[in-house]
Amino acid sequence: MTVRFEDVADRFLRFVSIERGLSANTLAAYRRDLAHYGEWLDAEGIETLDRVTPETLSSYVQSMSQLTPSSITRRLSSVRGMHRFLFDEGILADFPARDVRTPKAPQRLPKALSIDDVERLLAAVTGDSPAALRDRAILELLYASGARVSEVVALDIDDLLGEDEDLAQGGFLRVTGKGSKERVVPYGTHAGRALAAYLTRARPALVTRGSGTPAIFVGARGQRFSRQSMWLVLQRAARVANIDAEVSPHTLRHSFATHLLAGGADVRTVQELLGHASVATTQIYTKVAPETLKEHYVLAHPRAM
Repeated sequence: MTVRFEDVADRFLRFVSIERGLSANTLAAYRRDLAHYGEWLDAEGIETLDRVTPETLSSYVQSMSQLTPSSITRRLSSVRGMHRFLFDEGILADFPARDVRTPKAPQRLPKALSIDDVERLLAAVTGDSPAALRDRAILELLYASGARVSEVVALDIDDLLGEDEDLAQGGFLRVTGKGSKERVVPYGTHAGRALAAYLTRARPALVTRGSGTPAIFVGARGQRFSRQSMWLVLQRAARVANIDAEVSPHTLRHSFATHLLAGGADVRTVQELLGHASVATTQIYTKVAPETLKEHYVLAHPRAM
């Protein structure tokens, strides 16, 4: 059976979009990966997918040797997913990606800031202008919740759970993560006070400059704040705080997880707060501060000493 790449790629993308509820960003990554695969097949003179063998896919992996192991793994995952779909649907008679292996990526520890650096970063935004109140609330909320920058950007007013007058006491956020999965995460009094100040003294003035939006965080023209703008907020604060390490919104997420575990939080709890599908993803943070883990072990285990 002749199966041309261009005839089935979009069909697979529609499938993963509907069945898995992928975000627009993830779907775009799938599309880029498959486009790269299709271009490689063309260059190799492989006109139809029924001609693809395990050896073909091994050659494809080797052709990406200049990429990082994680990039190769991601691209092959997209290709493997498409071949699995075509096999399950009976479009292809074989699943050639079954035994194809990717290079193992070296385990990299998350880059977390120290607690002192986080304190300096959060104190770097001063003043009572609408922009300053907003930026301070963003920084506090990123660190207090451990949410991804895309999740904070997507927050609407209705995602603040509880009464308005209680914001300064801390509370809970309804966060929509990867795969459109919702979770509820807490935030403390420092973030609560910054959030309350922004919502009462800054957001009303900012939001009237636009056409109206339910977004919590808005820009100078009253539109939903972007991920790029949040990244710039972090960069400015890092410069003011004289932090030499690379700082991004994800740095605060790493710091959130590392500091919780160092303080004795259970790894399953941190997994839930971060929205990780697997606890294995969360457990990498336990390797950041082995001296802290040793301290907890010595204190807790009856035969540690």
